[in-house]
Amino acid sequence: MRHDKVGSVMTTEVVRAGYGTPFKEVARLLAVHRISGLPVVDEDEKVIGVLSETDLITRQAQAPDPYRTRRRIPAVALTKAARRRAAKARARTAGQLMTEPPLTVHAEDTVAEAARTMAERGVERLPVVDEEDRLVGIVTRRDLLQVFLRPDPEIRDEVLEEVLERTLWLAPRSIDVSVVQGVVTLTGQLERKSDTEIAVSMTRQIDGVVAVVDQLTHRLDDSHLQPARQGPHGVTEDWLRSL
Repeated sequence: MRHDKVGSVMTTEVVRAGYGTPFKEVARLLAVHRISGLPVVDEDEKVIGVLSETDLITRQAQAPDPYRTRRRIPAVALTKAARRRAAKARARTAGQLMTEPPLTVHAEDTVAEAARTMAERGVERLPVVDEEDRLVGIVTRRDLLQVFLRPDPEIRDEVLEEVLERTLWLAPRSIDVSVVQGVVTLTGQLERKSDTEIAVSMTRQIDGVVAVVDQLTHRLDDSHLQPARQGPHGVTEDWLRSL
């Protein structure tokens, strides 16, 4: 089955910062390039952390107010998270402010895998690295949305060829497949219930599919012959709900 790779949708011209890049220069880079985050790299272009607007805002929010009376709090009373926030409040460089370890992907990872990572970790962008963790690009949620620009006829052809013909060994016209705005409707009768489940699950995994409408029926219910299992999850539908 065709799965777009991250390398086909990523941006290769990446705005980045070094460990020693000053705080104000990071803020300038974000403002000038109209981006909300960037990777931090070392001298070998290896990604060592990431920075976002949230990190900068948090740093400013944690900075002490010069007009407010300061209370001395024993260091032992601070939790690990509190000590981390206190350190970031004093941060002057990208390296002191960045979030580490960085969450990254590889160019050969699929768009679905990158989308799953973004949804599960609640991030909007992922640095793309090579085998040695060197920065080669960056991919955002907007980049991943390109997969949904795939034409309906192209999606339909893949359902017919990859799901019905190559996987289930069915004649092309044995099942009716219609695609409208990325929503695939499967209509017809298959021999076994397990075949209908395979058809729906595999169709959900095709790039560009927004949802699957299951109107399939079956002659034989073989569910009692199958081991208990959880079918493949629809990544696309869950990811869209998280945007």
